[in-house]
Amino acid sequence: MKLRRFGRSAAVLSIAALALTACGGNGDEETTDTASNGGAAASGNLIGGGASSQEAAMTAWTQGANEANPELTVSYDPVGSGSGREGFINGAYSFAGSDAAMDTDEQSQAEAICGPDGVFHVPSYISPVAVAYNLPDFEGENVNMDADTIAAVFAGEITEWNDPQIQDQNDAELPDTAITVVHRSDDSGTTENFTAYLDEAASESWTYGEVEAWPSEITAESAQQTSGVVGLASSTEGAITYADASQIGDLGTVAVGVGEDYVPYSADAAAEAVASAEEDAEAEGAVVLDRATDAAGVYPIVLVSYHIFCHSYQDQATADQVREFGNYIVSEEGQTAAEESAGNAPITDGIRDAAIERLDAISVQG
Repeated sequence: MKLRRFGRSAAVLSIAALALTACGGNGDEETTDTASNGGAAASGNLIGGGASSQEAAMTAWTQGANEANPELTVSYDPVGSGSGREGFINGAYSFAGSDAAMDTDEQSQAEAICGPDGVFHVPSYISPVAVAYNLPDFEGENVNMDADTIAAVFAGEITEWNDPQIQDQNDAELPDTAITVVHRSDDSGTTENFTAYLDEAASESWTYGEVEAWPSEITAESAQQTSGVVGLASSTEGAITYADASQIGDLGTVAVGVGEDYVPYSADAAAEAVASAEEDAEAEGAVVLDRATDAAGVYPIVLVSYHIFCHSYQDQATADQVREFGNYIVSEEGQTAAEESAGNAPITDGIRDAAIERLDAISVQG
């Protein structure tokens, strides 16, 4: 098996105690200096939480934002997308990281914190979701699988690596090792993105739909968060899992069938998928991907991870913190820092311009 890495390993974030109510607990902070976006400089501690896929990039973003704004610290708790959105709605976090957009019910609930104008999404982190495996006896560069085969493996219908459906797509000989499927046990935006691909590209083989929680009907192993599934797969010969490509370590990866070719993951191939995405009519700032594409050179299992912000906050200090941090994340400097740390694909100029317009318009309730 050829070992491949995608960016550096994720660093462990230093998480501050969440003793303050994030969306309204910083009202006594002073903001008298001038920020890089022309407004008030941010100070104090900004608290966010959510997608563990962003962990490596978030390390770079929190450090870079602090260097640009020495009085501002950002604490991020990588609890998973679902818990991040829940914490944001409940007021524990001033922003959420999420691998999936808020649904309409969540957006309505968020109005209690954000006011009647609600939330908006910033596509901050674009990365391929790798289908990763632990198969030391395989001598090929990648295992080739089309969408129906990937779906059948994760549905538990294909149980050995040398099953004819897999072997027929590969020149290198596959071992008769049993397949162990490893999935996220927590509600996960990565799961939602992965099953969205299966649902769109292999609907006849995958009958469970697009879900954030792994289907309980499928017998498989599970672990919490990205680091958990990667760790379990890395210690289980024959395992296969799905994870943000920046964190797969030494696991091998599947080249995914797209049209007549098999496409390995890469930042460029993931960016091609997002370039043709449409705007989500039900979630401001979010995008809708064509996961069943047959376009050449496109890697279709793509994670677009968002930062979710309020249009208005309960105090000026929090509004200034969010505005400054959000602008750093989408800046060319911030995107370059994340790319160097996590190997993700930088956002487009169009996404950046739309995000800056929304961030700069953040207001204070009252």
